[in-house]
Amino acid sequence: MSHTTDFSRRHFLRHASLVTAGALLPATKSAFAAPDAPDALAGRIYKTLKIGMIKSGANLTEKFQIAKEAGFKGVEMGFPGNDVAETKAAIAASGLPVDGSVCGEHWSVRHTSADAATRAKALENLKLALRQTREVGGHSVLLVVGKGEDGPENEIWPRSVENIAKAVPLAAELGVQIVIENVWNQFCYNHDGGHDQTADKFVKYVDEFRSPWVGMQFDIGNHWKYGSMGDWIRQLGHRVLKLDVKGFSRAESKFTPIGEGDIDYADVRKALLEINYHGWLAAEVAGGDLEYLKGVSAQMDTAFGL
Repeated sequence: MSHTTDFSRRHFLRHASLVTAGALLPATKSAFAAPDAPDALAGRIYKTLKIGMIKSGANLTEKFQIAKEAGFKGVEMGFPGNDVAETKAAIAASGLPVDGSVCGEHWSVRHTSADAATRAKALENLKLALRQTREVGGHSVLLVVGKGEDGPENEIWPRSVENIAKAVPLAAELGVQIVIENVWNQFCYNHDGGHDQTADKFVKYVDEFRSPWVGMQFDIGNHWKYGSMGDWIRQLGHRVLKLDVKGFSRAESKFTPIGEGDIDYADVRKALLEINYHGWLAAEVAGGDLEYLKGVSAQMDTAFGL
């Protein structure tokens, strides 16, 4: 398949998924930024959340219904690890789609591992996640590629790229993107460094794959401690395929609820408009019941002008 065809399929996929999401719930105005404000993102961003955040509900169907009532337009599952048939039933009963998934065991079974058997299992998990995500209608699999403790960068970088690249043909075949999350894993940033770091290494790492089916699920809160999130978004540009969000306070060096702390959300909004971002924004904070999740949804509206 040609690069042009892959690129066209990727954009068709994103457009189709957003049209589906947009049809589910009407856009609502926020007191934080009206939809016609210069930095408003209403109509561009669709809220989702990790399935593990929904702490009430006796089964997946009830959990999906709670997410919908709380104001979310999608749910991120975990594959492998969740039941596909039950997930399909929850989608049908609630009318809420699965926009993507988080790859199971990716923190413990890593693509950066020096052990070939472990890397083979990591690849097997990723491929299964891609297949199961596609089966329930999702279009992305979030991946933590590994940990810096597995070896020096000049070893774990090519080792992980080689392993993950083996799943890219399947991702293209299924139409499911592999989206790498920036996390505190001592890789592609200086864990003990200051807050003047850039996204240079993340850009280079993603570009190693030379595929539109590999990009970033950029977590806005995870690396505010280390750099300007607006500038990192500008650097990553088209590589940002999805977003995660949590709050962070540099002043207190700790994670916070969304909107609290000192993340420069105004600059983040500007950067997202500059790269012409349209897509999913996933909450990744502590979970709770319906009322708690309504609060998380409102925090996202306020921070992003939805």
